[in-house]
Amino acid sequence: METIEAGLVLSGPEVKSVKRGDINLKGAYVNLQGTVAAFLVKAHIAPYKPAVVAQRNYDPYQDRQLLLRKKELKQIFGRSKEPGVTIIPLKVYRRGGLIKLAIGIARGKKQFDKRETIKKREFERRKQRLVDS
Repeated sequence: METIEAGLVLSGPEVKSVKRGDINLKGAYVNLQGTVAAFLVKAHIAPYKPAVVAQRNYDPYQDRQLLLRKKELKQIFGRSKEPGVTIIPLKVYRRGGLIKLAIGIARGKKQFDKRETIKKREFERRKQRLVDS
């Protein structure tokens, strides 16, 4: 439905690890604490190998705060109250020297939409098998 750009609060070794591409957003989501703050939850940032000594008790799945303006936080909070709406991280990228996170406000598919998608996929598979034969 909509995409918003947010900054991430990271430690020094985490920044280097993300710049190397050692981040996995699979299963991650955005959690809101009222209209005060937003956190990236269950995102995996691998420990930075050269800084292992500095990161003794490092948890790669720790919650990380998102940097958003108050107006954006209120907008996200209002949208998240709608039924069937979820807030998910889409991608992590660099803008200048900063690490940015694109978050999307999305609505899940309805059951009939899922069935339609499965029918189309099955039809394409059958069609491809007949062409290959």
